[in-house]
Amino acid sequence: MKPFTYTRAESVDAAITALAEHSDAKFLGGGTNLVDLMKLGAEAPGRLVDVSRLPLAAVEETADGGLRIGATVRNSDLAAHPAVRARYPVLSQALLAGASGQLRNAATTGGNLLQRTRCLYFQDVAKPCNKREPGSGCPAREGVHRDLAVLGHSEHCVATHPSDLAVALAALDAVVQLHGPDGERAVPLVDFHRLPGGEPARDTVIAHGELVTAVLLPPAVAARSAYRKARDRASYAFALASVAAVLDVRGGMVHDVRLAFGGLAHKPWRARLAEDALCGLPATEESFARAADLELSAAEPLRDNAFKVPLARNLAVRVLADLAGPAGSPPDGPHPDGSAPAGQDPTATDPAATDPATGSRGA
Repeated sequence: MKPFTYTRAESVDAAITALAEHSDAKFLGGGTNLVDLMKLGAEAPGRLVDVSRLPLAAVEETADGGLRIGATVRNSDLAAHPAVRARYPVLSQALLAGASGQLRNAATTGGNLLQRTRCLYFQDVAKPCNKREPGSGCPAREGVHRDLAVLGHSEHCVATHPSDLAVALAALDAVVQLHGPDGERAVPLVDFHRLPGGEPARDTVIAHGELVTAVLLPPAVAARSAYRKARDRASYAFALASVAAVLDVRGGMVHDVRLAFGGLAHKPWRARLAEDALCGLPATEESFARAADLELSAAEPLRDNAFKVPLARNLAVRVLADLAGPAGSPPDGPHPDGSAPAGQDPTATDPAATDPATGSRGA
């Protein structure tokens, strides 16, 4: 591992100053991704600025009825927060679908959004990778790409973003607050992560020296929301495809819908075409299927990952149909995959979420 210096920031301004002084410095939160990549050699910062002790660990009500989530709020604490469970079940479900209880206890909100891809070629420093070494090539296109992108990729990169949390936040119209040398700014979550284009090394629009300080959730547009994740194992696995959905049905018709896909692209994929197509239509599986097909018609799968397109389509249809429910009522009981039923407390089916004996603080 490359030698590095370490400093613990005592304030947001001190953290920004400490990072801005070094071009190869990185912020350190929970370290669940960055430290692993440093061990592999895929990341080699010259300085770590520890922001884990900054006063950014609160979940607070906002004046408009939304929530402000501090950047250092732990994933397990956020999943178990009463306001999140009651008003944004899609967010709790997404968090509980990610990693393990131990990792959720360490991982932070800001760090989760900034985690790097799990592409094998990015993590293996013996292989070329445009994301790690711009201009070196993307062997994944012709190599191992079963888990990689089918939407929004480029000739330079076909990696996918691994966050479950980010997919839910995209569906909720969340906003990321940043603080940097030039002051504060707010970026919609859907614009925070980038598609690769010709610069795959840039995962986000964040500038060097900027620190994620919070995520803002607007008031919930509907009580019914859900997250569903398809993966190779029942737990501790990244999504082959995932769906976050928020649905408002009135009189059997779709009044409002928010839909985002995970595991398909370099960033959470907000399904705007599907949303526009669904509004005003009957809340039926036929309507949901047509809208999903419209959104996924832009997919460009590679040799070994074409299965992701029908997988994502079927996930979207199933989640939306469950949210619509028979006669407009969500079904009772957990889903076969273990996720909570739409509109129900997502932690109710996860004993570790409420059992203090597990030591997992809501994870």
